[in-house]
Amino acid sequence: MKLSEIKKAWIEENKEWIEANKDDKINHIKISGHSGYDEIGKDIVCASISSICVTTVNAIVRYNEKALIYTDSDGLLEMGIMLHDKVIDMLVENMIYLFEDLSKQYSKNVKIIK
Repeated sequence: MKLSEIKKAWIEENKEWIEANKDDKINHIKISGHSGYDEIGKDIVCASISSICVTTVNAIVRYNEKALIYTDSDGLLEMGIMLHDKVIDMLVENMIYLFEDLSKQYSKNVKIIK
């Protein structure tokens, strides 16, 4: 896929961001870095993002283990959504909505650019 073909929705948190490639469905999400709200280990914004991600990944994998491939290491989470149905898409969309709500509460640390 060419970079010019990728539609991106970004949630930026200083160095931490979520990238969602969209056609009609979200197929890829990448999260990396640190929010900078507080030092590592005390950062409630970073902890919130981690919690949202872990909950979403676990829910999708429990629902259908073939629906998602992901890697999680050294401050980088990449999710590839391999299957789409009503439940999977709702879980992914819910994750994005939670990030949007977080960006309203912590606008200095979380910015959404579409």
